[in-house]
Parts: sequence; structure tokens; C-alpha cells
Amino acid sequence: METEIKLLFKDSQTLLGIIGADWFSDYCLDTSPKKAIELKNTYYDTPDKKLVKRGAMVRVRHYDIDEDECYEHTVKFGGGVSQGLHQRYEWNVMTDKKYFKIADFKSQTENSDDPDELLDEALEGISDDELEPICSTEFERTIYTFGYGDSIMEACFDVGTIRSGDKSEEICELELELTSGDVVDLKDMGDFIIEQTGCKPFNDSKFSRALRLAESGDN
Repeated sequence: METEIKLLFKDSQTLLGIIGADWFSDYCLDTSPKKAIELKNTYYDTPDKKLVKRGAMVRVRHYDIDEDECYEHTVKFGGGVSQGLHQRYEWNVMTDKKYFKIADFKSQTENSDDPDELLDEALEGISDDELEPICSTEFERTIYTFGYGDSIMEACFDVGTIRSGDKSEEICELELELTSGDVVDLKDMGDFIIEQTGCKPFNDSKFSRALRLAESGDN
């Protein structure tokens, strides 16, 4: 299960300014400068939004790292959100293939941490031919690793744009994803960053924002 806290910042200067803050080195396990990674997310569903209606999501993420291209195929399902804490079942496959194929994806996620039967439930009754792009995001991600209490977490600084037609919204957020340890430590780290920066817990995922923007253009 993916467990993360999303924190919303007013601008990229404030967000990225964390990296130079005095307290940053107290929790960051490697403070050497990190290069931002360019990510492009495309989200897929059926024309009648079967996945959205059942609380599932299919994402193809394109990575452009030092001119090397690869893709990450992801399915998320179920879970919930409260005060910026997002928890969902998640399955991931790294690949050189651009297009999401259900059978291939299932074969490569067998024996993953999250239950196979829930993945079957998320994709039940859906064929490859039905899936089509419904919305997208583009952003730069800079990743550091934090240690707090008995836990390790990935701190992802995300800056970019959600687009749908001629409409757009800014992405300016910090994702704290629990890699190992206790969700209590994750919450405490989130509260600490809020106290230090004045940012806000954020319940909207990039996907939910992109979907809302796309649907607003349909009205």
C-alpha cells in the first residue's frame, strides 16, 4: 500500500527553499544536490469512466533521465484520504513499453506486496481496447530521503503543470512517501514541515485535479 502525505505550497520558491533550510540537514540522509527528473503522467480510463467509478486509476508515467527514456505503469485502487494523508493499494511495473496492456501488467505484478485479487477487482471487465487517455500532468521531481524516528521516507519536491486543452493549474507540492517504518512518524514529519513552512495538508491527488480540470472543459 502506498502511504504518503501531500503538502501544498504557495509557490516553487518556498517549496524548493526547504532544501536550503537549517533544519533540512537534520532529517535528510544525503544533502548533496539532486537533479530534477522530468515526469509526464498520462491517465487512462474507459469512455464511461469505469475505473473512476470504482475508485481505481491507471497511469503511464514517462521518465526522461539524462536522455534515457522509460515508463512506469501503475494501477491504484481503494484506500482513502484524510488531512493530507493518502493511502491506496498500488501496483507498479517499470518497462520500455509506452502502452499499458492489462495481461502483461498482471503477469509482472504477481506476488507484489498488495493483493492480486484487489488488482483483479480494479481491472475487472475492462479490455485494452477500451482504455483511452483522459487527462495528464507534467512536472519536475527532485527527490531526497528523510529519516525520522524509526522510519525512512522519500521527500519528493514536485513543480509543474496540469493541462487540459487551454486550461492549466500549477503543481507545487511536497510528497512525503513512507518507505519503511511507522505512519505515525510520517504524520509527525508532515506536522513538523507545516510548522516550519506554513504549507498546508492537501487532499487532492494530481490525478483528481487533472480529472476535474478535464471534466470542467467538457461542460
